[in-house]
Amino acid sequence: MTNRFNAFREWLGDVFWVIPATLSLGGVLLAEVALRLDGPDFGPLPQGLLFAQDVSGARSLLGTIAGSAIGVAGTIFSITIAALSLTSGQMGPRLLRNFLRDSGNKWALGLFLLTFAYCIELQRGMGAPDTATVPHLGIIIAVGLALMCTGLLAWFVHHVAGGINVETVIALVQDELVAACERLTTTEPPPTGLLLAELPPGAPVRCAGTGYLRAIDHDALADWAAEKGAVLSVLARPGDYLHDAARVAEVRPDHLVPEAAEAVSRAMTLGPRPAAAQDLEFAVRQLVEVAVRALSPGINDPFTAIAVLDRLGAALCGMAGRYLPPAVLLREEAAVLYRRGTTYGGLCDAMFHMIRQAGAGSAAVLIRLVEVIGEALDVETDPARRAHLLGHVRLALAAGKAGIADETGRADLDARATEILLRG
Repeated sequence: MTNRFNAFREWLGDVFWVIPATLSLGGVLLAEVALRLDGPDFGPLPQGLLFAQDVSGARSLLGTIAGSAIGVAGTIFSITIAALSLTSGQMGPRLLRNFLRDSGNKWALGLFLLTFAYCIELQRGMGAPDTATVPHLGIIIAVGLALMCTGLLAWFVHHVAGGINVETVIALVQDELVAACERLTTTEPPPTGLLLAELPPGAPVRCAGTGYLRAIDHDALADWAAEKGAVLSVLARPGDYLHDAARVAEVRPDHLVPEAAEAVSRAMTLGPRPAAAQDLEFAVRQLVEVAVRALSPGINDPFTAIAVLDRLGAALCGMAGRYLPPAVLLREEAAVLYRRGTTYGGLCDAMFHMIRQAGAGSAAVLIRLVEVIGEALDVETDPARRAHLLGHVRLALAAGKAGIADETGRADLDARATEILLRG
């Protein structure tokens, strides 16, 4: 249930319109509250706070504020679309998700829409022209909202200008990666033999839908398997694209396939795009995409690739002393569920393979790649992890010898890589 809630919460963050629509409704409700408070029971207002003495002046002021608010809201929407287009072209379309999840953009647009909806509803609540009264308290609130929107516009321009900076985007994705590492790993080592295990064969269980696997409740499936006396091997993992013919699990005994298919379908959450809720490699792929695009001939920006490597190195250092989820779940000391998951080696491969291939001709990129691996080796004590990291140093050295045309660059890379290999 927790996994489904986390998946829903992440989907909610990806939807841009929820906060603006909610604030628009809030503007209507605020106007109704102001109209009910603005009466003889509320008491007289100081003369200096009155902005309109008659109904026509009040309507004119409210119309001006409403027109300005919806006009600036359109400008904010246009700026947001322009920022999204720029990000899509230079850093990759998958990073659009970070702008859509940016609460600052949502609240800025939503507060302008709130002001517009408030002024329109306040005008309606004033009544017919011959019986209308001036809602002084409501107009004071409208002027306050207008002044707030003035400052909000200045803040929004600054926010967007900073938001499209590549360093800011990389930092946001790094924060997501660090949060995922803390959420999906633990400091407690799993029992011996449960971290990596071979998935036992069984009768195939097919997927009951189409889309990316955003989340799956392994604990619920383990409880089901224990109740039925079954052994379930979950082949799909978050981030995989599934369809009706995809084999998502295998179950023993064979006659439980229909029930297993129903249980797996209840435990899975599918969507049109991957999600970071349970996919540790999701943020890694986003960072790698930025680096690979930066190293393309059309952009040729090795400094951005180096900035990405810095963040990946920090994430690897943070993984030292932490353990990935076990591949086997137990119930009453019996193995009832086996699952595929992210391994440390797979995480390193996702981080470095594509960057090494794209930057094979850049000495600066490869040198920084082996340096961040060296930083990870300084804090990593697990022999298997160290062996995998040293393997990537050797791959980077081989790629540099084959791809770097500059003799000095090759020599610098060889010296740095050799030092790390000897130390490791």
